[in-house]
Amino acid sequence: MRVPVIAGNWKMNKNNDETKKFIQEFEKLMGETEVEVVICPTFTSLASAAQMLSNSSVKLGAQNMSWEDEGAFTGEVSAEMLLDLGVDFVILGHSERRQIFNEKDEIINKKVVKALEKGLRPILCVGETLEEREDKKAFEIVKDQLIKGFDNVSKNEASKVIVAYEPVWAIGTGKTASPEDANEMASFVRSILKELFTEAISEEIIIQYGGSVKPANVEEIMNQADIDGALVGGASLKPKDFIEIVNF
Repeated sequence: MRVPVIAGNWKMNKNNDETKKFIQEFEKLMGETEVEVVICPTFTSLASAAQMLSNSSVKLGAQNMSWEDEGAFTGEVSAEMLLDLGVDFVILGHSERRQIFNEKDEIINKKVVKALEKGLRPILCVGETLEEREDKKAFEIVKDQLIKGFDNVSKNEASKVIVAYEPVWAIGTGKTASPEDANEMASFVRSILKELFTEAISEEIIIQYGGSVKPANVEEIMNQADIDGALVGGASLKPKDFIEIVNF
């Protein structure tokens, strides 16, 4: 049975002190849960967050990483550096990385492969733009991103990858794909994973929905058959909102 994974992507928000304050407040609200909770702060707050979460059930995630181990790569952070801090998860291929920083599928795939090699769990983001959806290309785009994203990933490793379906037009806009539309795409994602690997493996892989997830809509989203979690943006920045999502 798939255990739901709720991950908060803080993006470029919160300094060290703000991170500490959030975790203190969130931990007070956190009770028993069957959901795996992940917080993904900025790189500069990872060390503080790791220290505060050392005895917590809440897991730590990073928002990106390099596909290289070390070397002359100014501004990059390696998997080993993340592991040294106690990071468990890493978000890869987020639409903001794809669009603003021009990351291509081949680069994202290198990162996925490296993360798995080092023992990190990748959260691989896929999703279409509004233009692509209106042009009836949404399924084609997502299929292509999945095929390229899982290239060189073995059957033994595939189930460690979390897929986050994030329609680009719903990220930070307040717009959300209808639960039915989100589940239709999640079901399609699972069908592609079945083709790439096996039905058994596809049934093990966690598929999240991301795109303006908030307390008011999370229950309906999470009730969909093929949606196993959420990648939460803005609503993960407030402890009370995020705990409501976790306790959907």
